[in-house]
Formats: sequence, C-alpha cells, structure tokens
Amino acid sequence: MTNNKAVLDWVQEMVAMTQPDQVVWIDGSEEQLDALRREAVSTGEIELLNQDLLPGCYYHRTAVNDVARVEDRTFICTPTKEEAGPTNNWMDPAEMYAKLKGLYTGCMKGRTCYVLPYSMGPVGSPFAKYGIELTDSIYVVLNMNIMTRIGQKVLDALGDSPDYIKGLHAKANIDPENRYIVHFPQDNTICSINSGYGGNVLLGKKCFALRIASYLGRDEGWMAEHMLILGIENPKGEVKYIAAAFPSACGKTNLAMLIPPEYYRKKGYKVWTVGDDIAWIRIGEDGRMYAVNPEYGFFGVAPGTNEKSNPNALASTRKNTIFTNVVKTADGGVWWEGLDKNPPKGVNNWKGEPWDPSDGSKGAHPNSRFTAPAKNCPCISPEFENPKGVPLSAIVFGGRRAKTAPLVYEARDWNHGVFIGSILASETTAAATGAVGVVRRDPMSMLPFCGYNMADYFQHWIDMGKKVAKDKQPKIFNVNWFRLDDEGNFLWPGFGDNLRVLLWMLDRCEGKVDAVETAIGYLPKPEDINIEGIDYKIKDGKMFDESVLKELLSIDTQSWLDDVENIKEFYAKFDPARLPKELKENLAKLEQNLKASK
Repeated sequence: MTNNKAVLDWVQEMVAMTQPDQVVWIDGSEEQLDALRREAVSTGEIELLNQDLLPGCYYHRTAVNDVARVEDRTFICTPTKEEAGPTNNWMDPAEMYAKLKGLYTGCMKGRTCYVLPYSMGPVGSPFAKYGIELTDSIYVVLNMNIMTRIGQKVLDALGDSPDYIKGLHAKANIDPENRYIVHFPQDNTICSINSGYGGNVLLGKKCFALRIASYLGRDEGWMAEHMLILGIENPKGEVKYIAAAFPSACGKTNLAMLIPPEYYRKKGYKVWTVGDDIAWIRIGEDGRMYAVNPEYGFFGVAPGTNEKSNPNALASTRKNTIFTNVVKTADGGVWWEGLDKNPPKGVNNWKGEPWDPSDGSKGAHPNSRFTAPAKNCPCISPEFENPKGVPLSAIVFGGRRAKTAPLVYEARDWNHGVFIGSILASETTAAATGAVGVVRRDPMSMLPFCGYNMADYFQHWIDMGKKVAKDKQPKIFNVNWFRLDDEGNFLWPGFGDNLRVLLWMLDRCEGKVDAVETAIGYLPKPEDINIEGIDYKIKDGKMFDESVLKELLSIDTQSWLDDVENIKEFYAKFDPARLPKELKENLAKLEQNLKASK
C-alpha cells in the first residue's frame, strides 16, 4: 500500500516487538471493513443490532475495569519535567520507553495487528495531519473509520514524507495496573496499552488531535483546542461562526447541535454544527482566524441524550453507529438512562448481567458512548469538509458557576480574553464526588489535554493574538448557563434559548450594540438580549422575566474577590517566570477593579 520508508521501517520494528500472528493493512474499502465486522461479530467482540431499527449499527461492551479515560495513567514524556509542566504526569522518555518495551514485547502473539492510516482533517487540506495507528482491536479500526478519514487515500497523501504521527495500541491483558496512555511529543509518538476503551485507544482523538496537536501547533504557529464549532445563520442567509470551550457536564454537545427556539425558527434562524469537540485554528490568507473540525464523527456520551435534550445528537445515532456500554434491548435496540422513562425489562445491563431497573442500579454505564458519523447529523454544516475551515467571529468559554459568573460577559481585549480562558472553572455538582460546589479550574477546557507546560500554552495564546490584526481578532466571551437562585433553581432556561446570548455576542462583534463596562469586563444592557418568547418556570409562581435577566447579569463582588484568591492559588502551581505577565497583570487589574467597586 505504500513505499514510504519511514512508515515501513517503523511498522516492521513494532511488529517485531509485539509479535502478532499476522499483519493486515487497512485500505479503507467497504469490502474489507465488512469482512472485519463479520469477523468481530463471530468472535463476540461486537454484536449486530436490529438492522430494521438501527441499520449498520453494532454493540460493544468493554471490560468492567476499562470504562473511561485514565488521567492518572496518562503521561507526557518530554526531555525535562518542566516542559510537561505541573498539570501533566511526566516520566523521563528513556525510562518510559523501557517500561513500555517490557509490556509490548510479545503482547500480540495469537492476534492480528491492523495497520491503520488515518487523517485528522479533510485529506489534502492545509489543516490535515496524518497518523498511522497499529492496533490489535477490530473495535478500534471500526471506530476510527467513523471518527477519522482512513485508508489508502491517506497513504497517497502522505507520499514519502516521514511527517506522520505514530500510534501503537495493544489491548494486552486489559490490566489496569499496567495501563498506560503515553505521549512523546518530540517523537510524534503515542503509545497505549492495556485498554480497550475509546478515549484511551482511538488515538486520533484526544491523544493526537489535542495533546500531540497542541504541541505541534505551538511549534508551527496554530492552535489545537478542545472546542465545538457552530455556525449561526440569520434570516438573510448570512452565517457567522463561533468556537466554544466547556468543561465536562456544561452542555457542550447540546450547544454544538443547538435547535433555535420557536420564536427564532419562525424568523428563519438556523444553527449549523461544524464540530462538537475539537477545533484546529489557523490564521487564513485574509488574516482572520479559521477553524476546522479535524474529526469525522461524534464520540458522544449516551446517558442524558434524548429527544428533548439533544434531538440532533440522537438522530445522528440512527444508522452506522457503534454503541458502547449501553443497554441492549430484547428487540436488538439500545437504551440508556435519560433516553426515556421506560427502562426495558428482562435484559442485561452494560456488564452483561441480568438487570432489574426497579432496584435503582444503572443499566448503562454513566460514561457509555455512541460513535456516530458526523454526516448523520441533521444540522451538519455545509462547510464541515471545507479544507480551509470557517472564519471565527467569536471564541466562548463557559463553566458551571452557581453565583460568581454572570450569564455572559465580554473580554476587554484579546489578552484579557486569554486571562478569562485561563481561569475557566466549574463547580462540582454530583454528591458522589464528595463536596459539592468545589471550584475546579480547567483552563480553556484543556487541563487534561494540553501536551506541554500550560504556562507556555497560555503564552502561545497571547502570541497567536499578536499575529492577528486587532480588527480581525475574534472577540472573546464567557458564559454561564448554570446560575442558581438562593433555593438552587436554575435562573436561565438554557438549551435552545442559549441562542439569544450568542446573537448578542454576534451583535457585539458587528458593533451593533453597546455594552456596560464593569470590574470583570463588558456586560450586556438587559434590553439588548431579546427575551421575547421565553416561557420558562423557575419555580412555582416565578416565571422568567426581565427582572430575572437583570439578576443573571449582576455581579456579586464578594464572590468574585473570593474567586480571585482561588485564581492566585491556581496560578501558584506554575513557575512565575513562565506564567505570562499579561495574565498576572489582568489578575491584578481584576482585583483592583473589584475592590474599587465595593
């Protein structure tokens, strides 16, 4: 399939170490993929679902000890610990290579090694980066076929170049004590062993598209971000694009696939999904920032996805989808908590054990997943495969804060926006985590995914801003859909009504409305957020109205001053010489502004 010496030599070296019984190159043809599906069904690796209900869909269970990303087993191996930074696990590369060699040696005996060429981004695009993953899992091959562009066309585009990302995955014994997800940024290499769960083994996703790509972006002058990309079309047919970063459980996928409220649908507004998880951002020929979704599918959390919360995501799963760790129903369909209020009876749970929903146990794992082709999504953007990406008008950060952050505010300038991204935080919500309301910092929603020292990553953001003319920089905003009243009720309706806030942002980008300068940044005038048509009951006897909007846009100065102390603690993790002075200056200005406003 290729004469590329750099590829052939590496594959030969890895095969000699892992010792599979046979090696199969994946050409991406439907004939080969169908044969692999049949083989995986015959061995029980996957199960065929009801093809009348879910055509082209399959079901998979992982090992019970292998159900999520393992951050404590995820390493960035750079020559020095300082390069990896205080927020990453680090080990000396030589030491880690030696450890991994012991685990990989002979680990594919009796198995087949699949050589999978894949592209992140449309093949041939200026954004595209190519990878080759070696794996002993058909499940991985079939998922990567959905999540990335695979096969011969990738090798053809790579040609004789040695510039590709090497990825070695082996299930080995699915031993959690010897599970490692390791990145060697200087070597463009990813190693994953003793896992079969998607987030640890679909190496194009977080491993390549964020951890390795963030390092490449820093060196090559672009950005790899944990961001959705959406387009908002107005009644005139004009489309503006926004990229947005949210920590988990903050409604990221729902926003990516937002359905406008009826009031706006009737006027002709539409929302287009370009990406739900990852954005690669480059500066285009016209000097603006352009974003592309490097992925080809959605790897979504199933529980909570339903016709009300995210009908577009649900529609994306209705064909050619792989479901992992959900409930398989008696008629060959699927079910998970939050899909509807009718749990199936007489079936097994995600572990394969008999399940009785009346005993309070979960049928699907809370992190159960669907892997669905992006082209299934009813609102997939016509620009989804545009090799040049889409121009960004705005960048949005959002967390889950009960009292501190207002519904929306705008950064004063690019560097202030970088500061806002660097202090992004959410508060714990589930009682299972212990304390509720604990602030967890997740800068730019990249804390688990930055492939190098995060202080240097902040500096890269500042440097990227300098490369864009001020009149072409995307404006930066912060949102908080999760503000509560004193009784713990959500004040904002969320879901489709979030469009109202996005439209205010675009009005700001186009200079159509003024804003109020405050201690934290620019806030909307309440009359500039259109609340017509909102029918939302906050609690018995209290409906959403302009007084609630004003409350959502208020600033609790003491709460912010408390937050400043928390930010100082977070910044103290970084070498002061490495943390950009622009962030320290913005923190000092925030504290000064707040004290002056008391």
